Amino acid sequence: MSLLNLIGILAFVVALLISVMLHELGHFLTARKFGMKVTEFFLGFGPKIWSTQRGETEFGVKSIPAGGYCRIVGMSPSEPVDLIDQPRSFYKASTLRRLIVLGAGSTTHFVLGFLLLFTFFAAIGTPSQSQVLDQILKCIPVDSTQSGCLPSDPKAPATLAGLKQGDKIVSINGVELNSWEEVSKIIRNSPNTKMSLGILRDEILLDVPLTPVARAPISELGESVPVGVIGVLSKSELLRSNPLAALKNSLSEGKNIFTGSFKALFALPAKIPDLVQATFGGGERDPEGLVGVVGVARVSGDAAASENAGWAAKIGFFLLIIASLNIFIGIFNLLPLLPLDGGHMAVAIIDGIRMQIARRRGKPLPAPYDVVKLVPLTLAVIVVMATLSLLLLAADIINPLRINF
Repeated sequence: MSLLNLIGILAFVVALLISVMLHELGHFLTARKFGMKVTEFFLGFGPKIWSTQRGETEFGVKSIPAGGYCRIVGMSPSEPVDLIDQPRSFYKASTLRRLIVLGAGSTTHFVLGFLLLFTFFAAIGTPSQSQVLDQILKCIPVDSTQSGCLPSDPKAPATLAGLKQGDKIVSINGVELNSWEEVSKIIRNSPNTKMSLGILRDEILLDVPLTPVARAPISELGESVPVGVIGVLSKSELLRSNPLAALKNSLSEGKNIFTGSFKALFALPAKIPDLVQATFGGGERDPEGLVGVVGVARVSGDAAASENAGWAAKIGFFLLIIASLNIFIGIFNLLPLLPLDGGHMAVAIIDGIRMQIARRRGKPLPAPYDVVKLVPLTLAVIVVMATLSLLLLAADIINPLRINF
């Protein structure tokens, strides 16, 4: 493992721990806002490593960095609570306040995911082809699948015209162009048609005449008629968005990630057999299949060590990973299953409905439902989640997911 691999993995672990801390901070701040008593705020589980008392809350770190928790007094009606603290118990709060406190964790993940996406679009930028030429080809291969030039292949018009790496195409036939898409479209639509390229080279504007050669249509690309080519490859660059465009792009991409994550959760059971086959049967891992935390950390490390991208692109990829992870965790945590926040929210909603029914019928308000009664169901969910986690861990170790960068 290289140093860059290690840096990528450590960056992912730190980002994950920060996400967990912010999740619990959402619970903490909303609980305190509504006057609930919070006695503990810890990052991790297991034996205590360090802690400090601040007011009525103990803040600290535990040895197993597999999550965190925020302990609010009276999460269950059967929990022993001092008489003086009972008015500040969680179960004494209104249904709306309980839902806000419980949903604050997932809300934090969604907000964090959006902020990371906004940072990606506004500060890093999306990969885009620029008008600057990166490569000048020597020929136009007749066979698009061949890697080199044959004697029968026509020479590239760009080479014949003397174009150089670093030249920037700024106009065609006197018409100013502002994107590679515009440049490419005009050239492709002009086979065997003489044109004049406005080239910016070393801050000097040159007029370069050439004629694109006609290339046979490629059915795989959906082409039906010959297109014009001049034999150049443009330079890839990261295009930053202005704040308004970044906001729009973040909302759009966030929606796509949210929808994809939601669909992935419901498709999860169907993907388990393929994961088992890939893990223990030597099958190939599906890039769109299930992957665990270890697998994502490995991908983050591989991206950091890649030689095919600059640091800006690597940081952008890392931001997308963490943003996607936060949105997925936010959705997963809202599933109506105990011990997830969504399970507690489901109980709170049922309590609210029971109270509304009692009010309408003029009957005494029922006591809040005791989640302790659902311990068997909670344990079953924990066993299923632990089993899936172990399977993902085995898959990420035995047959890790490989992604090319």
